[in-house]
Amino acid sequence: MAAGPQLDAATVLLQWATGGLLFCWVTTRRRELGDGYGWLLRSSYAAIATLAAIAGYGWASEPIRDAASVAVAVAASAALLLSITHRTTGSTPRSNEDEQRTLSFDPRWDLLAPTVGIIGLVAAGISGGGNEVLQTARILVGAAFLGSVTDAMLLGHWYLVQPGLRREPLLEQVSWLGKLWPLEVGLLIVPTGMISVLTGKIDDSYGGMLGWFWLACALTTGGLVIVTRAALRERQYAAVMAATGLLYLAILTAFGTDVVARLVLET
Repeated sequence: MAAGPQLDAATVLLQWATGGLLFCWVTTRRRELGDGYGWLLRSSYAAIATLAAIAGYGWASEPIRDAASVAVAVAASAALLLSITHRTTGSTPRSNEDEQRTLSFDPRWDLLAPTVGIIGLVAAGISGGGNEVLQTARILVGAAFLGSVTDAMLLGHWYLVQPGLRREPLLEQVSWLGKLWPLEVGLLIVPTGMISVLTGKIDDSYGGMLGWFWLACALTTGGLVIVTRAALRERQYAAVMAATGLLYLAILTAFGTDVVARLVLET
């Protein structure tokens, strides 16, 4: 039995870029991190959005989604250039902090790219066939899920560059990941979903192995979120590095949770 639309690389890459850029804004809006963190994320996700456009136009085109991928790459690149142009030098006296904040990069520009990306993802969900509402919800939540776990890992590494940074930005990212996990898993088990694979109603062509692999990824991701939050409660600086290592593993299991499920449920 088949269920859901076909998984394609263009949609997955646009999910990743859109979610990553959304959670870039979640962090940059605080104006606590160095400019380089935003540069890293904007440039990385602009490249991923470009790959999404190439994959879409080259193999499985969906006009609105693919145009959105191009727009995401352009918008992320534009935000990157604006940020570089308006970078803070750190030489402004504290008495002029308000003026410096006015002249510096406005983080709201980081919302443009994910907004356009969401339009493309909705188009991908609607055009895929099957249960359009369920599929669109899976794509949108999956985008946020993959973006939050990736940005959390990258943010953990940024503490090596900016060791005096408070833990609140990283805790916020991990908190979002914890909130998104039940939504991600819940949507993937809504009929027709992964429960049908585990019961054998849907044949995964591997004797059910992919279904159990998905379940292991889903449960492990949830467990890693809990352990990461526990690690960040420790006061030692090494706790941040331990949390970052756990988030490395969470990226693997999070992608396994999202991508494997949609691969099994393809038409």
